[in-house]
Amino acid sequence: MAIRINRVYTRGGDSGETSLVGGQRIAKDAIRIESYGTVDELNAILGLVRTANRDAAGSSRKADRDRLDALLEQIQNELFNLGSDLATLPRDRHPKQPVIEAHHVTFLENTIDDLNAGLPELRSFVLPGGGWVSAFLHQARTVCRRAERLVTTLARQEAVGKHALVYLNRLSDLLFVLGRWAAKTRKEAEPLWDPARS
Repeated sequence: MAIRINRVYTRGGDSGETSLVGGQRIAKDAIRIESYGTVDELNAILGLVRTANRDAAGSSRKADRDRLDALLEQIQNELFNLGSDLATLPRDRHPKQPVIEAHHVTFLENTIDDLNAGLPELRSFVLPGGGWVSAFLHQARTVCRRAERLVTTLARQEAVGKHALVYLNRLSDLLFVLGRWAAKTRKEAEPLWDPARS
């Protein structure tokens, strides 16, 4: 797909509407726009994670930092594909338009299993924090869950990609595991919920 972005502003959205990929005008607060807008927000947070990963090396190994960066770069590209799919009504989807497919979900599951195998067993809920990378990953997880909730609402009203919801559900699980994995590989404390301290 050739993409050209020549103008940053068009004034086309000044009245509170925007265009879908097929050209249809739609309110900016429509659930479809909320859905792919939140996917975009998630993508931006993953950019923060990648920046923190590079800038706050701490005691982590370069191989671990490189692995995280490559994984998040792949996911950022997949999220753009998901956003493009959500911004396109099914009847307007181009045959070569990239969408989330079953193999994307399988990759997330395999990555979760691989990373989780080396983590200590949890005996309480994790309090987000511990270090910048881990904290940003937990923030990304919560935004991913919000995106999942919005796409769930959208899917009740209109057709969405077959694997969109499963992908977001599995991605939030991966982001949780990555938050724990980042804390471990950086030798940072993993704060746990202590109900007695409330």
